[in-house]
Amino acid sequence: MGKVKITQVRSTIRRPKRQKLTIKALGLGKINRTVELEGTPQILGMINKVSHLVTVTEV
Repeated sequence: MGKVKITQVRSTIRRPKRQKLTIKALGLGKINRTVELEGTPQILGMINKVSHLVTVTEV
């Protein structure tokens, strides 16, 4: 898989610490912040864990 664009669309307030740390590891942290990352299995796994907080598009 190529690059993916990840945008945070929901807040991490009242979320488990594990989800907050995953969002931070992806380079996000504020609503509407977007990062472009390589679609490695590790990144895709992190996206899967916080899929309810982010939107993902392929670049």
